[in-house]
Amino acid sequence: MSAASVAAPAEGAYPRGRNARIAVYAALAVLGLLTGAAGGLVQGAWFPLGLLLALAAAVGLFWGGAKLCRTKPGAAVPGAGWVVAVLLMTTSRAEGDFLFAAGLAGYVYLFGGMLAAVMCTTIALPAPPVPVHKNR
Repeated sequence: MSAASVAAPAEGAYPRGRNARIAVYAALAVLGLLTGAAGGLVQGAWFPLGLLLALAAAVGLFWGGAKLCRTKPGAAVPGAGWVVAVLLMTTSRAEGDFLFAAGLAGYVYLFGGMLAAVMCTTIALPAPPVPVHKNR
């Protein structure tokens, strides 16, 4: 056996099979939806700390997805779920009710979360090289 064939796998747990990646991306999208909805409620309820907690949860999810999958979609998929949840919460109803107040905290949460999603997607780590005889 050569040294290349017995080399330890690269660090990080990333899904190697296609079906596993699809399942992980689906789970990350659902987590993005939940994080966006929870953050939208928390950021307005406990003003400075709620905003920081909501943004920290979003950044943790985006960066965690990037580290788990070691791909750009690993950060972009939960970011897309987060954006969908937040945009659905910003629409007003026929009665004029909406969840985001027109204040500084709401705008910081909206733009800060989108900026964090873009940043985590941009700096996502590439997947480690795979030997030729192993297929992803």
